[in-house]
Amino acid sequence: MMDVDPIDSEIANQYTQPPRRRQARPVDDAHPFDLDAYIASRTTVDRLLAITASCPSIAPQALKLAFNHIYRLRDTSLVQAALAAYASAATYPEGQGLPPPGDVVVVDAAWVEEVTKKNLAERTKLEVELKSYTNNMIKESIRMAHRDLGEHYRATGDFASALKHLTKSREFCSTSQHLVIEQRNYSHISSYIYKADAALESTTAATSGSAEGAATAVSAQPTSKKPSPEREQVQSKLDFAMALSHLGQGNYEKAASLFLRLDPPDQLGDWVGKLVAPGDIAIYGTLCALASLSRSAIKAQLLRNPVFSAYIEQEPYVRDVIQAYMSSDFKTTLDILSKYSTRHYIDIHLGTHVNDVTQHLRQTAVVLYFQPFETIRFDRMAAAFGWSIEEVEREVVALIQIGQIQGRVDSQNKILRAKKTDHRAELFEHAMKTALDIQSTNRKLLLRMRLQQVDLVVKSPKITLKRDQTQNLLDSPMAIVDLS
Repeated sequence: MMDVDPIDSEIANQYTQPPRRRQARPVDDAHPFDLDAYIASRTTVDRLLAITASCPSIAPQALKLAFNHIYRLRDTSLVQAALAAYASAATYPEGQGLPPPGDVVVVDAAWVEEVTKKNLAERTKLEVELKSYTNNMIKESIRMAHRDLGEHYRATGDFASALKHLTKSREFCSTSQHLVIEQRNYSHISSYIYKADAALESTTAATSGSAEGAATAVSAQPTSKKPSPEREQVQSKLDFAMALSHLGQGNYEKAASLFLRLDPPDQLGDWVGKLVAPGDIAIYGTLCALASLSRSAIKAQLLRNPVFSAYIEQEPYVRDVIQAYMSSDFKTTLDILSKYSTRHYIDIHLGTHVNDVTQHLRQTAVVLYFQPFETIRFDRMAAAFGWSIEEVEREVVALIQIGQIQGRVDSQNKILRAKKTDHRAELFEHAMKTALDIQSTNRKLLLRMRLQQVDLVVKSPKITLKRDQTQNLLDSPMAIVDLS
Protein backbone atom coordinates (compact mmCIF):
# COMPACT_ATOMS: atom_id res chain seq x y z
CA MET A 1 0.00 0.00 0.00
CA MET A 2 1.00 3.61 -0.45
CA ASP A 3 -0.40 7.05 0.20
CA VAL A 4 -1.89 8.34 -3.01
CA ASP A 5 -1.26 11.94 -4.02
CA PRO A 6 -4.26 14.27 -4.07
CA ILE A 7 -6.35 13.69 -7.16
CA ASP A 8 -5.67 16.14 -9.97
CA SER A 9 -8.50 18.68 -10.22
CA GLU A 10 -9.16 18.10 -13.95
CA ILE A 11 -9.30 14.33 -13.49
CA ALA A 12 -11.48 14.66 -10.41
CA ASN A 13 -13.93 17.01 -12.11
CA GLN A 14 -14.45 14.46 -14.90
CA TYR A 15 -15.99 12.01 -12.44
CA THR A 16 -16.99 13.86 -9.26
CA GLN A 17 -18.97 16.80 -10.62
CA PRO A 18 -22.44 15.43 -11.38
CA PRO A 19 -23.79 16.47 -14.77
CA ARG A 20 -27.47 16.98 -15.39
CA ARG A 21 -29.72 13.92 -15.25
CA ARG A 22 -26.88 11.87 -13.77
CA GLN A 23 -27.92 8.77 -11.88
CA ALA A 24 -26.51 5.39 -10.96
CA ARG A 25 -26.99 2.62 -13.52
CA PRO A 26 -28.36 -0.62 -12.07
CA VAL A 27 -26.86 -4.03 -12.83
CA ASP A 28 -29.26 -6.78 -11.81
CA ASP A 29 -31.55 -9.43 -13.27
CA ALA A 30 -33.81 -6.76 -14.76
CA HIS A 31 -30.83 -4.93 -16.29
CA PRO A 32 -28.35 -7.66 -17.32
CA PHE A 33 -24.78 -6.69 -18.08
CA ASP A 34 -21.77 -8.93 -18.66
CA LEU A 35 -18.73 -6.91 -17.62
CA ASP A 36 -16.09 -9.38 -18.79
CA ALA A 37 -17.66 -9.76 -22.23
CA TYR A 38 -18.11 -6.01 -22.60
CA ILE A 39 -14.45 -5.14 -22.05
CA ALA A 40 -13.02 -8.15 -23.86
CA SER A 41 -12.25 -6.35 -27.10
CA ARG A 42 -12.70 -2.61 -26.63
CA THR A 43 -10.89 0.49 -25.38
CA THR A 44 -10.72 -1.27 -22.06
CA VAL A 45 -9.48 1.25 -19.52
CA ASP A 46 -11.70 4.14 -20.65
CA ARG A 47 -14.76 1.92 -20.55
CA LEU A 48 -13.83 0.43 -17.17
CA LEU A 49 -13.47 3.90 -15.67
CA ALA A 50 -16.89 4.89 -17.03
CA ILE A 51 -18.40 1.70 -15.57
CA THR A 52 -16.70 2.27 -12.22
CA ALA A 53 -18.09 5.81 -12.00
CA SER A 54 -21.65 4.90 -13.08
CA CYS A 55 -22.39 1.43 -11.66
CA PRO A 56 -21.82 1.24 -7.88
CA SER A 57 -23.00 -2.36 -7.72
CA ILE A 58 -20.00 -3.58 -9.76
CA ALA A 59 -17.59 -0.70 -9.07
CA PRO A 60 -15.12 -2.79 -7.01
CA GLN A 61 -14.95 -5.46 -9.72
CA ALA A 62 -14.47 -2.82 -12.43
CA LEU A 63 -11.80 -1.04 -10.39
CA LYS A 64 -9.80 -4.25 -9.99
CA LEU A 65 -9.97 -4.95 -13.72
CA ALA A 66 -9.02 -1.35 -14.49
CA PHE A 67 -5.86 -1.57 -12.38
CA ASN A 68 -4.95 -4.89 -14.00
CA HIS A 69 -5.01 -3.19 -17.41
CA ILE A 70 -3.41 0.06 -16.20
CA TYR A 71 -0.30 -1.82 -15.05
CA ARG A 72 0.17 -3.03 -18.64
CA LEU A 73 0.23 0.55 -19.98
CA ARG A 74 2.52 3.56 -19.62
CA ASP A 75 0.04 6.23 -18.51
CA THR A 76 0.50 6.74 -14.75
CA SER A 77 -2.26 9.39 -14.62
CA LEU A 78 -4.79 6.58 -15.06
CA VAL A 79 -4.19 5.58 -11.44
CA GLN A 80 -5.63 8.87 -10.22
CA ALA A 81 -8.41 8.68 -12.79
CA ALA A 82 -9.43 5.21 -11.60
CA LEU A 83 -9.49 6.27 -7.94
CA ALA A 84 -11.52 9.36 -8.87
CA ALA A 85 -14.03 7.19 -10.71
CA TYR A 86 -14.38 4.91 -7.68
CA ALA A 87 -14.84 7.95 -5.43
CA SER A 88 -17.58 9.14 -7.76
CA ALA A 89 -19.41 5.81 -7.44
CA ALA A 90 -19.38 6.21 -3.65
CA THR A 91 -21.34 9.49 -3.90
CA TYR A 92 -24.47 7.67 -5.07
CA PRO A 93 -26.95 6.44 -2.46
CA GLU A 94 -26.41 2.94 -3.87
CA GLY A 95 -22.66 3.32 -3.31
CA GLN A 96 -22.68 4.31 0.36
CA GLY A 97 -21.65 0.80 1.42
CA LEU A 98 -18.70 0.48 -0.94
CA PRO A 99 -15.43 -0.61 0.67
CA PRO A 100 -12.53 1.86 0.77
CA PRO A 101 -10.35 1.81 -2.36
CA GLY A 102 -7.42 0.51 -0.30
CA ASP A 103 -9.39 -2.66 0.44
CA VAL A 104 -10.11 -3.20 -3.25
CA VAL A 105 -6.79 -2.47 -4.98
CA VAL A 106 -3.17 -1.91 -4.02
CA VAL A 107 -1.39 0.96 -5.75
CA ASP A 108 2.07 -0.19 -6.81
CA ALA A 109 4.33 2.75 -5.96
CA ALA A 110 7.37 1.10 -7.49
CA TRP A 111 5.57 0.70 -10.83
CA VAL A 112 4.47 4.35 -10.85
CA GLU A 113 8.00 5.57 -10.14
CA GLU A 114 9.64 3.25 -12.64
CA VAL A 115 7.23 4.04 -15.49
CA THR A 116 7.51 7.78 -14.82
CA LYS A 117 11.30 7.62 -15.10
CA LYS A 118 11.16 5.55 -18.29
CA ASN A 119 8.65 7.94 -19.88
CA LEU A 120 10.81 10.96 -19.02
CA ALA A 121 13.95 9.32 -20.42
CA GLU A 122 12.26 8.29 -23.64
CA ARG A 123 10.64 11.71 -24.14
CA THR A 124 13.98 13.44 -23.64
CA LYS A 125 15.63 11.11 -26.15
CA LEU A 126 12.91 11.66 -28.78
CA GLU A 127 12.97 15.44 -28.34
CA VAL A 128 16.76 15.48 -28.81
CA GLU A 129 16.41 13.40 -31.99
CA LEU A 130 13.74 15.73 -33.35
CA LYS A 131 15.89 18.78 -32.63
CA SER A 132 18.88 17.17 -34.32
CA TYR A 133 16.93 16.22 -37.43
CA THR A 134 15.39 19.69 -37.57
CA ASN A 135 18.82 21.34 -37.48
CA ASN A 136 20.07 19.03 -40.22
CA MET A 137 16.93 19.63 -42.34
CA ILE A 138 16.39 15.91 -43.02
CA LYS A 139 12.70 15.96 -43.99
CA GLU A 140 11.90 12.24 -43.80
CA SER A 141 13.69 11.89 -40.46
CA ILE A 142 11.82 14.93 -39.14
CA ARG A 143 8.51 13.37 -40.14
CA MET A 144 9.36 10.07 -38.46
CA ALA A 145 10.61 11.87 -35.34
CA HIS A 146 7.27 13.73 -35.06
CA ARG A 147 5.46 10.42 -35.51
CA ASP A 148 7.49 8.68 -32.79
CA LEU A 149 7.10 11.58 -30.39
CA GLY A 150 3.36 11.68 -31.05
CA GLU A 151 3.02 7.97 -30.33
CA HIS A 152 4.98 8.47 -27.10
CA TYR A 153 2.68 11.25 -25.90
CA ARG A 154 -0.32 9.17 -26.86
CA ALA A 155 0.90 6.18 -24.86
CA THR A 156 1.61 8.36 -21.81
CA GLY A 157 -1.80 10.09 -21.89
CA ASP A 158 -0.86 13.55 -23.23
CA PHE A 159 -3.33 13.58 -26.11
CA ALA A 160 -2.98 17.28 -26.95
CA SER A 161 0.78 16.99 -27.53
CA ALA A 162 0.29 13.69 -29.33
CA LEU A 163 -2.16 15.21 -31.78
CA LYS A 164 0.16 18.17 -32.42
CA HIS A 165 3.11 15.96 -33.35
CA LEU A 166 1.09 13.42 -35.33
CA THR A 167 -0.46 16.25 -37.34
CA LYS A 168 2.98 17.59 -38.17
CA SER A 169 3.98 14.13 -39.39
CA ARG A 170 1.27 14.50 -42.10
CA GLU A 171 -0.24 11.08 -41.42
CA PHE A 172 -3.89 12.00 -41.45
CA CYS A 173 -5.40 8.77 -42.74
CA SER A 174 -5.05 6.56 -39.68
CA THR A 175 -3.05 7.62 -36.65
CA SER A 176 -4.33 11.16 -36.09
CA GLN A 177 -7.92 10.17 -36.78
CA HIS A 178 -7.56 7.20 -34.42
CA LEU A 179 -6.37 9.60 -31.74
CA VAL A 180 -9.24 12.12 -32.05
CA ILE A 181 -11.69 9.21 -31.75
CA GLU A 182 -9.93 8.09 -28.57
CA GLN A 183 -10.25 11.65 -27.29
CA ARG A 184 -13.93 11.64 -28.36
CA ASN A 185 -13.29 14.98 -30.05
CA TYR A 186 -16.13 14.48 -32.53
CA SER A 187 -16.14 17.96 -34.07
CA HIS A 188 -12.51 17.53 -35.25
CA ILE A 189 -12.98 14.10 -36.80
CA SER A 190 -14.55 15.48 -39.97
CA SER A 191 -11.56 17.74 -40.71
CA TYR A 192 -9.19 14.75 -40.64
CA ILE A 193 -11.55 12.76 -42.84
CA TYR A 194 -11.54 15.52 -45.46
CA LYS A 195 -7.72 15.58 -45.38
CA ALA A 196 -7.63 11.79 -45.69
CA ASP A 197 -10.08 11.85 -48.62
CA ALA A 198 -7.97 14.45 -50.42
CA ALA A 199 -4.81 12.42 -49.88
CA LEU A 200 -6.48 9.21 -51.04
CA GLU A 201 -7.95 10.86 -54.12
CA SER A 202 -4.59 12.28 -55.18
CA THR A 203 -2.86 8.93 -54.61
CA THR A 204 -5.58 7.05 -56.48
CA ALA A 205 -5.47 9.50 -59.38
CA ALA A 206 -1.70 9.18 -59.70
CA THR A 207 -1.83 5.38 -59.52
CA SER A 208 -4.71 5.09 -61.98
CA GLY A 209 -3.01 7.51 -64.37
CA SER A 210 0.15 5.42 -64.56
CA ALA A 211 -1.89 2.21 -64.80
CA GLU A 212 -3.99 3.60 -67.64
CA GLY A 213 -0.85 4.60 -69.53
CA ALA A 214 0.52 1.08 -69.25
CA ALA A 215 -2.82 -0.45 -70.23
CA THR A 216 -3.10 1.78 -73.29
CA ALA A 217 0.20 0.48 -74.59
CA VAL A 218 -1.12 -3.08 -74.35
CA SER A 219 -4.76 -2.77 -75.34
CA ALA A 220 -7.07 0.01 -76.43
CA GLN A 221 -10.15 -1.55 -74.78
CA PRO A 222 -11.27 0.16 -71.52
CA THR A 223 -11.13 -1.82 -68.29
CA SER A 224 -13.34 -1.42 -65.23
CA LYS A 225 -11.72 0.37 -62.30
CA LYS A 226 -11.95 -1.43 -58.96
CA PRO A 227 -10.48 0.05 -55.78
CA SER A 228 -7.64 -1.85 -54.20
CA PRO A 229 -8.30 -3.78 -50.95
CA GLU A 230 -6.18 -1.27 -49.04
CA ARG A 231 -8.23 1.62 -50.45
CA GLU A 232 -11.50 -0.11 -49.51
CA GLN A 233 -10.26 -0.75 -45.98
CA VAL A 234 -9.23 2.86 -45.48
CA GLN A 235 -12.59 4.03 -46.87
CA SER A 236 -14.42 1.78 -44.40
CA LYS A 237 -12.48 3.36 -41.56
CA LEU A 238 -13.30 6.84 -42.83
CA ASP A 239 -17.02 6.00 -43.09
CA PHE A 240 -17.05 4.64 -39.55
CA ALA A 241 -15.20 7.68 -38.21
CA MET A 242 -17.62 10.06 -39.92
CA ALA A 243 -20.60 8.09 -38.59
CA LEU A 244 -19.16 8.32 -35.08
CA SER A 245 -18.63 12.05 -35.58
CA HIS A 246 -22.29 12.56 -36.51
CA LEU A 247 -23.40 10.45 -33.54
CA GLY A 248 -21.21 12.47 -31.18
CA GLN A 249 -22.74 15.71 -32.47
CA GLY A 250 -26.34 14.46 -32.34
CA ASN A 251 -26.91 14.14 -36.11
CA TYR A 252 -28.68 10.79 -35.80
CA GLU A 253 -30.06 10.58 -39.34
CA LYS A 254 -26.65 11.11 -40.96
CA ALA A 255 -25.05 8.75 -38.45
CA ALA A 256 -27.62 6.03 -39.21
CA SER A 257 -27.07 6.30 -42.97
CA LEU A 258 -23.30 5.91 -42.57
CA PHE A 259 -23.47 3.09 -40.01
CA LEU A 260 -25.90 1.13 -42.20
CA ARG A 261 -23.65 1.27 -45.26
CA LEU A 262 -20.47 0.09 -43.54
CA ASP A 263 -18.56 -2.81 -45.05
CA PRO A 264 -18.08 -6.10 -43.14
CA PRO A 265 -16.12 -5.94 -39.85
CA ASP A 266 -12.92 -7.28 -41.40
CA GLN A 267 -12.68 -4.07 -43.48
CA LEU A 268 -12.14 -2.05 -40.29
CA GLY A 269 -8.87 -3.86 -39.68
CA ASP A 270 -7.19 -3.24 -36.34
CA TRP A 271 -9.88 -0.75 -35.30
CA VAL A 272 -12.06 -3.71 -34.31
CA GLY A 273 -10.93 -4.43 -30.79
CA LYS A 274 -9.08 -1.16 -30.27
CA LEU A 275 -11.81 1.39 -30.89
CA VAL A 276 -15.04 -0.50 -31.40
CA ALA A 277 -16.61 -3.95 -31.49
CA PRO A 278 -19.12 -5.20 -34.09
CA GLY A 279 -21.81 -5.30 -31.40
CA ASP A 280 -21.27 -1.57 -30.72
CA ILE A 281 -21.85 -0.75 -34.39
CA ALA A 282 -25.07 -2.79 -34.34
CA ILE A 283 -26.36 -0.79 -31.38
CA TYR A 284 -25.28 2.60 -32.73
CA GLY A 285 -26.73 2.03 -36.20
CA THR A 286 -30.01 0.52 -35.01
CA LEU A 287 -30.83 3.12 -32.36
CA CYS A 288 -29.95 6.01 -34.68
CA ALA A 289 -32.08 4.47 -37.46
CA LEU A 290 -35.12 3.90 -35.23
CA ALA A 291 -34.87 7.43 -33.85
CA SER A 292 -34.53 9.26 -37.17
CA LEU A 293 -35.55 7.21 -40.22
CA SER A 294 -39.01 6.45 -41.59
CA ARG A 295 -40.35 2.92 -41.62
CA SER A 296 -39.80 2.55 -45.34
CA ALA A 297 -36.18 3.68 -44.95
CA ILE A 298 -35.64 1.28 -42.05
CA LYS A 299 -37.06 -1.55 -44.12
CA ALA A 300 -34.87 -0.74 -47.12
CA GLN A 301 -31.61 0.17 -45.37
CA LEU A 302 -31.74 -2.00 -42.25
CA LEU A 303 -33.92 -5.07 -42.67
CA ARG A 304 -32.76 -5.74 -46.25
CA ASN A 305 -29.10 -5.10 -45.46
CA PRO A 306 -27.19 -8.42 -45.37
CA VAL A 307 -23.91 -6.76 -44.33
CA PHE A 308 -25.39 -5.00 -41.32
CA SER A 309 -27.11 -8.24 -40.30
CA ALA A 310 -23.64 -9.60 -39.52
CA TYR A 311 -23.20 -6.83 -36.99
CA ILE A 312 -26.65 -7.45 -35.47
CA GLU A 313 -25.78 -11.09 -34.85
CA GLN A 314 -23.29 -9.88 -32.22
CA GLU A 315 -26.13 -8.37 -30.16
CA PRO A 316 -29.23 -10.58 -30.60
CA TYR A 317 -31.53 -8.30 -28.59
CA VAL A 318 -31.08 -5.61 -31.24
CA ARG A 319 -32.99 -7.76 -33.73
CA ASP A 320 -35.81 -8.15 -31.18
CA VAL A 321 -36.02 -4.36 -30.88
CA ILE A 322 -36.26 -3.94 -34.65
CA GLN A 323 -38.93 -6.62 -35.05
CA ALA A 324 -41.04 -5.21 -32.20
CA TYR A 325 -40.82 -1.68 -33.62
CA MET A 326 -41.71 -2.72 -37.17
CA SER A 327 -44.71 -4.74 -35.91
CA SER A 328 -45.93 -1.70 -33.89
CA ASP A 329 -45.38 -3.50 -30.59
CA PHE A 330 -44.08 -0.34 -28.98
CA LYS A 331 -44.44 -1.58 -25.40
CA THR A 332 -42.04 -4.45 -26.11
CA THR A 333 -39.68 -2.07 -27.91
CA LEU A 334 -39.47 0.29 -24.95
CA ASP A 335 -39.25 -2.58 -22.46
CA ILE A 336 -36.23 -4.07 -24.27
CA LEU A 337 -34.52 -0.69 -24.43
CA SER A 338 -35.16 -0.20 -20.71
CA LYS A 339 -33.83 -3.67 -19.94
CA TYR A 340 -30.53 -2.97 -21.70
CA SER A 341 -30.35 0.70 -20.72
CA THR A 342 -27.29 0.10 -18.52
CA ARG A 343 -25.43 -1.28 -21.54
CA HIS A 344 -26.30 1.87 -23.47
CA TYR A 345 -25.69 4.48 -20.77
CA ILE A 346 -22.18 3.31 -19.91
CA ASP A 347 -21.05 3.31 -23.55
CA ILE A 348 -18.42 6.03 -23.93
CA HIS A 349 -19.76 7.14 -27.33
CA LEU A 350 -23.51 6.53 -26.97
CA GLY A 351 -24.05 7.25 -23.27
CA THR A 352 -24.64 11.01 -23.51
CA HIS A 353 -27.17 10.54 -26.33
CA VAL A 354 -29.32 7.74 -24.90
CA ASN A 355 -31.93 10.12 -23.47
CA ASP A 356 -32.25 12.04 -26.76
CA VAL A 357 -32.39 8.89 -28.89
CA THR A 358 -34.98 7.30 -26.61
CA GLN A 359 -37.09 10.47 -26.60
CA HIS A 360 -37.02 10.63 -30.41
CA LEU A 361 -38.08 6.99 -30.53
CA ARG A 362 -40.93 7.53 -28.04
CA GLN A 363 -42.27 10.50 -29.98
CA THR A 364 -42.11 8.66 -33.30
CA ALA A 365 -43.91 5.68 -31.77
CA VAL A 366 -46.74 7.85 -30.42
CA VAL A 367 -47.19 9.57 -33.80
CA LEU A 368 -47.25 6.25 -35.66
CA TYR A 369 -49.72 4.73 -33.18
CA PHE A 370 -52.19 7.63 -33.49
CA GLN A 371 -52.10 7.95 -37.30
CA PRO A 372 -54.95 5.47 -38.09
CA PHE A 373 -57.34 6.95 -35.51
CA GLU A 374 -59.61 9.97 -35.42
CA THR A 375 -60.36 9.53 -31.70
CA ILE A 376 -58.62 7.42 -29.10
CA ARG A 377 -58.74 7.19 -25.33
CA PHE A 378 -55.61 7.72 -23.27
CA ASP A 379 -56.14 4.52 -21.27
CA ARG A 380 -55.86 2.53 -24.51
CA MET A 381 -52.64 4.30 -25.43
CA ALA A 382 -51.33 3.77 -21.91
CA ALA A 383 -51.90 0.03 -22.23
CA ALA A 384 -50.19 -0.02 -25.64
CA PHE A 385 -47.07 1.76 -24.37
CA GLY A 386 -46.93 0.59 -20.77
CA TRP A 387 -47.21 4.15 -19.44
CA SER A 388 -49.54 5.88 -17.01
CA ILE A 389 -52.40 8.01 -18.35
CA GLU A 390 -50.65 11.17 -17.09
CA GLU A 391 -47.48 10.23 -18.94
CA VAL A 392 -49.43 9.63 -22.14
CA GLU A 393 -51.12 13.01 -21.82
CA ARG A 394 -47.78 14.80 -21.35
CA GLU A 395 -46.31 13.12 -24.42
CA VAL A 396 -49.34 13.89 -26.57
CA VAL A 397 -49.53 17.54 -25.48
CA ALA A 398 -45.83 18.00 -26.23
CA LEU A 399 -46.24 16.50 -29.70
CA ILE A 400 -49.24 18.73 -30.43
CA GLN A 401 -47.25 21.79 -29.38
CA ILE A 402 -44.39 21.01 -31.76
CA GLY A 403 -46.77 20.13 -34.61
CA GLN A 404 -46.08 16.39 -34.80
CA ILE A 405 -49.72 15.53 -34.03
CA GLN A 406 -52.63 17.46 -35.50
CA GLY A 407 -55.25 17.04 -32.81
CA ARG A 408 -56.85 18.28 -29.61
CA VAL A 409 -56.86 16.86 -26.10
CA ASP A 410 -60.04 16.42 -24.08
CA SER A 411 -58.43 16.58 -20.64
CA GLN A 412 -61.68 15.88 -18.79
CA ASN A 413 -62.50 12.68 -20.63
CA LYS A 414 -58.84 11.82 -21.41
CA ILE A 415 -59.41 11.59 -25.15
CA LEU A 416 -57.27 12.61 -28.10
CA ARG A 417 -59.21 13.82 -31.12
CA ALA A 418 -57.70 14.42 -34.53
CA LYS A 419 -58.43 17.70 -36.21
CA LYS A 420 -60.89 17.06 -39.02
CA THR A 421 -59.70 18.41 -42.33
CA ASP A 422 -62.21 18.99 -45.13
CA HIS A 423 -59.99 18.32 -48.14
CA ARG A 424 -62.81 19.24 -50.55
CA ALA A 425 -63.23 22.66 -48.96
CA GLU A 426 -59.45 23.16 -49.03
CA LEU A 427 -59.41 22.33 -52.74
CA PHE A 428 -62.22 24.81 -53.53
CA GLU A 429 -60.52 27.51 -51.43
CA HIS A 430 -57.23 26.99 -53.26
CA ALA A 431 -58.99 27.07 -56.64
CA MET A 432 -60.82 30.30 -55.82
CA LYS A 433 -57.65 31.98 -54.59
CA THR A 434 -55.80 30.97 -57.76
CA ALA A 435 -58.65 32.29 -59.94
CA LEU A 436 -58.69 35.65 -58.15
CA ASP A 437 -54.90 36.00 -58.56
CA ILE A 438 -55.16 35.25 -62.30
CA GLN A 439 -58.05 37.69 -62.69
CA SER A 440 -56.14 40.50 -60.95
CA THR A 441 -53.02 39.88 -63.08
CA ASN A 442 -55.05 39.90 -66.33
CA ARG A 443 -56.77 43.19 -65.43
CA LYS A 444 -53.42 44.85 -64.83
CA LEU A 445 -52.08 43.60 -68.16
CA LEU A 446 -55.16 44.81 -70.07
CA LEU A 447 -54.94 48.24 -68.43
CA ARG A 448 -51.30 48.62 -69.43
CA MET A 449 -52.05 47.56 -73.00
CA ARG A 450 -54.80 50.17 -73.32
CA LEU A 451 -52.57 52.90 -71.89
CA GLN A 452 -49.89 52.05 -74.42
CA GLN A 453 -52.43 52.15 -77.28
CA VAL A 454 -53.43 55.76 -76.47
CA ASP A 455 -49.81 56.76 -75.78
CA LEU A 456 -50.39 57.58 -72.11
CA VAL A 457 -47.29 55.83 -70.89
CA VAL A 458 -44.82 58.28 -69.32
CA LYS A 459 -41.28 57.40 -70.28
CA SER A 460 -38.25 58.44 -68.27
CA PRO A 461 -36.35 61.33 -69.87
CA LYS A 462 -32.98 60.64 -71.38
CA ILE A 463 -30.21 63.03 -70.38
CA THR A 464 -27.44 63.61 -72.90
CA LEU A 465 -24.28 65.08 -71.51
CA LYS A 466 -20.89 65.63 -72.92
CA ARG A 467 -18.04 63.55 -71.60
CA ASP A 468 -16.40 66.38 -69.65
CA GLN A 469 -19.77 67.43 -68.12
CA THR A 470 -20.46 63.86 -67.01
CA GLN A 471 -17.05 63.60 -65.39
CA ASN A 472 -17.53 66.90 -63.56
CA LEU A 473 -20.89 65.79 -62.20
CA LEU A 474 -19.50 62.48 -61.05
CA ASP A 475 -16.54 64.17 -59.38
CA SER A 476 -18.78 66.59 -57.51
CA PRO A 477 -19.60 65.28 -53.99
CA MET A 478 -22.93 67.16 -53.92
CA ALA A 479 -24.23 65.98 -57.28
CA ILE A 480 -26.75 63.15 -57.56
CA VAL A 481 -27.57 62.28 -61.16
CA ASP A 482 -29.96 59.64 -62.47
CA LEU A 483 -28.27 58.41 -65.65
CA SER A 484 -30.71 55.59 -66.35
